[in-house]
Amino acid sequence: MTTASTTSTGVNRARVGVQRFGTFLSGMIMPNIAAFIAWGFITMLFITKGFFGAESPFGWHWSPVAEIIGGGGNAADIGWNGAMTALASGDAGNFAAYVGLVGPMVTYLLPLLIANTGGRMVYGERGGVVATIATMGVIVGTDIPMFLGAMIMGPLAAWITKQMDKLWDGKIKPGFEMLVNNFSAGILGMILAIVGFFAFGPIMLGISTFLGGIVGWLVSVNLLPLLSIIVEPAKVLFLNNAINHGVFTPLGIQQATEAGKSILFLIEANPGPGVGLLLAFTFFGVGAARASAPGAIIIQFFGGIHEIYFPYALSKPMTILALIAGGATGVTTNMLLGGGLAFPAAPGSIIAVTAAAIGPGVGNLFVVYLSVILAATVTFLITAVILRASRKRDLAAEADSSASFEAAIAQTEANKGKSSEALAGLRAGAAANAGLEGDQSSLSADRAADAVAAGTVVPAARVTNIVFACDAGMGSSAMGASVLRNKIKKAGIDDVSVTNKAIANLDGSEDLVITQQQLTDRARGRTPNATHVSVDNFMNSPKYDEVVDLVVQQHKNQA
Repeated sequence: MTTASTTSTGVNRARVGVQRFGTFLSGMIMPNIAAFIAWGFITMLFITKGFFGAESPFGWHWSPVAEIIGGGGNAADIGWNGAMTALASGDAGNFAAYVGLVGPMVTYLLPLLIANTGGRMVYGERGGVVATIATMGVIVGTDIPMFLGAMIMGPLAAWITKQMDKLWDGKIKPGFEMLVNNFSAGILGMILAIVGFFAFGPIMLGISTFLGGIVGWLVSVNLLPLLSIIVEPAKVLFLNNAINHGVFTPLGIQQATEAGKSILFLIEANPGPGVGLLLAFTFFGVGAARASAPGAIIIQFFGGIHEIYFPYALSKPMTILALIAGGATGVTTNMLLGGGLAFPAAPGSIIAVTAAAIGPGVGNLFVVYLSVILAATVTFLITAVILRASRKRDLAAEADSSASFEAAIAQTEANKGKSSEALAGLRAGAAANAGLEGDQSSLSADRAADAVAAGTVVPAARVTNIVFACDAGMGSSAMGASVLRNKIKKAGIDDVSVTNKAIANLDGSEDLVITQQQLTDRARGRTPNATHVSVDNFMNSPKYDEVVDLVVQQHKNQA
């Protein structure tokens, strides 16, 4: 008995550890998605097989702009002076070719952004600087885009910096802090960059080559759809980030740089399986799951937040088989018909998928759409069979279905290793379906909680800076900020700022901070002097009207 318990605990700890690792990897990628999109559009437009390239699928060759921005154009023939060139070989021998934007962005910009973000996550700005320096050694020590290396070297360098600073914390004489801090970080960065060049870089190159060989073998023997057996269950358990961002994205970028598109970008990001599952729950589900599924479809399919469908799968674990079948169907379609994306579709919204699929041509877009439709259809049909088979039993237990669905939501958040904006909104919908009300406390109750936390009564300051805070600083917090911003404008107030940011970026300048209940204590720790408002659902909280009333009343009193 003891052995079994210990084993179970050990397995659970290992699972949670991997999940947190995957979440950490995702945290390095997500803030830099805009850079990936920028690179993707430049690649899609100006490489040889892009919109305006020499081999444009539309016949829209924009010469010589494509050869300058996309790279590869002969500088002697084109004559655009001042642009960076590199020696290249051609039929007539060696020539000075334009470097362009595509290569440097994927080689230097994107990995360095990832490394800097990872370093900041571990040790703030100082960690970010050292992480960037160290990762530069890894980048120039290899000849492929070093995303995986940046994900490892960046946080590692920041952690080493943190441990180094602990050695002389409180031991530096006043007046010498800046000298010691700058020189220590610079010297450590230099050492790590050299180590990265000669040791870490070759190791990561070998790992990337090995992983690429596995994927290449799966493609050559037409077994790529089997990856869905790993990817789809991994998504539900939040293990996909380590696979997607650590393996598929780097390999896919290599393929896209060479061929203009890659199927690897669609293995995890295809929205078809998720929308198929949610459609089945819309028609054949019961209770809270059925009531909330239509709204979840919009968030998943158009917003690209796939985690919204994970509780539905966990409430009926057999439906994971449907997700696997749907995912494999999508991969098979793209593999047989040559579908792929020009850049990563992050988030996995049909809008992002469309933007990334149109570059290689209209035909490619149709293939990608077909893969989404077929994946959704297969998932829907299998899920419908599963739900219909247990419908009588589910209807008999409908009184408890909301509680069961709440448990599935809680399990999803536990799998993620942190709270979730989208899932909190889903929980609020489930509670409403069960006859419960979220956001039951008033704004005055939130203020009382602030006073208890601070140990004193903090006078209400004039509210001019309102911030929606969450883990990542994006997603539904941005939508919540938009909702409140419109309410304040309608009230005739134009001197109050309403923005959104990550909790880690709160700097004490905020007058009022709105968070989900699970994150309020963390936010108080960052901004103890602000008024903190706890909500269940960023999209529709009755407390927003109280906040507007507060702001309006303050303006009247000071008029």
